[in-house]
Amino acid sequence: MRKNICVLVLQCLLLLGCYLVSTMELAVEEKADGAIPVTTMSPPEGNTTFLDGTTWCVALPGVSQVDLQNALDWACGLGMANCKAIQEGGACYEPDTLLSHASFAFNDYYQQNGNSDIACNFGGTAAVTKHNPSYGKCVFAAAGSVGSAAPPLYKLNPRSVWWQLACLLLTLYLGS
Repeated sequence: MRKNICVLVLQCLLLLGCYLVSTMELAVEEKADGAIPVTTMSPPEGNTTFLDGTTWCVALPGVSQVDLQNALDWACGLGMANCKAIQEGGACYEPDTLLSHASFAFNDYYQQNGNSDIACNFGGTAAVTKHNPSYGKCVFAAAGSVGSAAPPLYKLNPRSVWWQLACLLLTLYLGS
């Protein structure tokens, strides 16, 4: 009986923790969405490719298409880059080329992860540029336009299905 009460308390605390983390993430994102982008005039710590205040990460032409596709898949998957704009109907879908889509995804990942050399490698398929790759309605993010200056390389989105599933599985595990 006492063990069941302890398990129940642990489940409640776990669910509360999952809820609080999700709520805090939403509040941070809402605040960040309302912020005015500002170009940083000094490089983030550890950045050796900072040029003239703003840099972007783009895919390299001439690299293996297989490597480029694998890197794009990683950036939009585990890398958690925001790839909505390169989906059909998105502002950056056209031109519908692997190089163009990879450049957008690589840059989003690069900007979210502190503009460091390692955040623009993608297995040798990308490079940093000081030339703004934006075109038409397709705007590539720049320093200061995506959240804080240097978030962690890996961040778990508490609103994601995987996070919620992990919380549920942990709760079920503790309950058994």
